[in-house]
Parts: sequence; C-alpha cells; structure tokens
Amino acid sequence: MTAPLAPGGTIGIIGGGQLGRMAALAAARLGYRVHVFCPEADSPAQQVSAAATVADYTDLAALEAFARSVDVVTFEFENIPADSVRLLSSLVPVRPSWRVLEVAQDRIHEKRFFNSIGIATAPWAEIAGPEQLREAVARIGRPSILKTTRLGYDGKGQVKITESTDLDQAWSYMGNAVGVLEGFIDFAGEISVIVARGLDGAMAAFDPAWNVHANHILDTTTIPAPISDATARAALEVARRAAEALDLVGLLAVELFVTKDGAILANEMAPRPHNSGHWTIDACVTDQFEQFVRAVCGLPLGSPARHSDAVMRNLIGDDVNDWAAILADPDAKLHLYGKAEARSGRKMGHVTRIRPRNS
Repeated sequence: MTAPLAPGGTIGIIGGGQLGRMAALAAARLGYRVHVFCPEADSPAQQVSAAATVADYTDLAALEAFARSVDVVTFEFENIPADSVRLLSSLVPVRPSWRVLEVAQDRIHEKRFFNSIGIATAPWAEIAGPEQLREAVARIGRPSILKTTRLGYDGKGQVKITESTDLDQAWSYMGNAVGVLEGFIDFAGEISVIVARGLDGAMAAFDPAWNVHANHILDTTTIPAPISDATARAALEVARRAAEALDLVGLLAVELFVTKDGAILANEMAPRPHNSGHWTIDACVTDQFEQFVRAVCGLPLGSPARHSDAVMRNLIGDDVNDWAAILADPDAKLHLYGKAEARSGRKMGHVTRIRPRNS
C-alpha cells in the first residue's frame, strides 16, 4: 500500500468554499499545509490556507503548476470538470478519483450506479426534450420532479410537476439539454450517512442524521435520527456498499429518503464532506473533516463515535447577524465561514447545540 503522507506535506484542495475551509483547519491540526485552487479570490478556504491559486478550473497551465506544488489532491465540491481532475491525476495522487467525481456530478450516472449495485431509488427517467418529458410524466405520474442532470444544488435547476404544470414551460424552466424526471415520494423524512474509506479499504461511518430543509436548503440536522435500528443499519449498509463499489478513498455522503414504512431510497451522494455532517465537529471523537483528511492522506481512520447528541442549524443569509446572541448562549457552538456578504440563500455559517448523549 502507498505510504501515508507525513505531517508537513501539502494537500491540494480544488474549490474554495466553506467545506474546503473546515478541511484546511482539520489538516492544520494534523500538521499539513493546504493549497487551494479556485476561481475566486479571498475564498473561505483561502483565508485559512498556506497557499492559493486563483484560476479557472480549465486553466491547464495553472492546474499543472498546482499539481507540482502539492503531494495529494482532493476536492470540496462536485461542480468541477472531470477532465481537469483527470489531468491532475496523471501528475499527482487524486483522492477520491476523477471516476468517482464523474459518477457523482451527473444525476443520471448517479442513479444508474445506485441501481446497478442493488440500491433502490425513486422511479426515474432520463429526459432529452419536451416530448420525452410528456411520455415520462404519463408513466411516472404527477406529482414528480424534473431536475437538471448537472450543477443543480439547494433546489436550483429543478421544478415540481403538478397536475396544473405546463410541461413545455417546465422544460424551459429546468434549462438544460438533458434532465431527470423523478417520481415524487411521500416520505416520512430524509436522512444522510457519511462514511470514510481509507487507502487500505477500511471504513468508518457516522451515525445517520435526520435532515429538515427549508426552501430546498438544509435547515437543521438532528442526531440521533428518529428512525428504527433496522432502518439505521440499512442506511449504513447502503453507504458502505456505495463507497466500496466506487473504490472510494475519501469521504462519501449519501442522502436517503425514509418511507413511512421505514424503507430507504437513495436520493443523491457527494464524495466529500457534507453540510449534514457539520455536527460531527462538536459531537464526535473524530469529525468528518479530520476523517476526510485522514483518508485522503492515507492515515488510519479515526473513531466516528458520537459522544453527544446534537442539533445543527445552518445560518442562511441574514441569519448570520444573530452571531452575538448565539455567542451569548454557552451551549451553542458557532462556526462562521468568512464570507463578506450575506446574500439570500447563501450559507454563512452554522451553529451546533450539543447535549449529553441520550439525555
């Protein structure tokens, strides 16, 4: 097996958002430097990193120079060209691989992957035009949801199909040459599981988390999730099976619907730290960001054991202005992302409140 990266090495992170920021902070605790690559200056990750390259993700010369300056590369979001990551992988170890990125950044590839390894999803159909949309809606039914295959997140690039929806307008609103129609699930709730997988194939998973969204953006994550032990075991098995099938080295978050009878259906996955795992910073022996760094650097995985129950709430837009009141609460753990402007729908930070486990 490849030797682990020794402390003092440099981790290259593609993307400069808050996930990169928190990963860089975790890397620093383990003695690593971080070099960030992203198009924006003064990004949240850049503010806490040793070096930054500000360039477009398709800038080949900048990518090659970046690769020469680091010992291993990873990424903190999926909306980057897989070809750029493939180029980097020819020059420096990239974990997870560009092949994992290629699956996770396209909803069609993602759903085919889940189904190919026996993981159930909502009914779905690939859509390449208004006529196919009409045929798929007739088969899958209303309500359903039309989504873009790429670049959609936090509710962007999708439209709900109801009895009154004009399908031609829905297609235009979705705004992509190819889409995915998903059957609407009357679910009891949504959970997520985050699993780490190391270079040696060892895996460690965090407890399933219960997620509630507002305006298509994660609002709160609660631990423990109000689900049965059987549902929790099934969710953990789905995450582990997906990570193994991908030959993942790094972190994988799998979002799941829980049906009213306790069954689970895979929704989406992300091969990097996840918003629904922020609670682990304050409630676990090893948080998701340290686990991410450990896996990417070839270190032994840490314990994901939870020592506290937790509720994490995102601070969206002007919510961040409550920072003083949050800090006045001795039981609140505030995490701000260093973003200069509080815009509507923008994740500015989060706050986690912990309590003794099972209290």
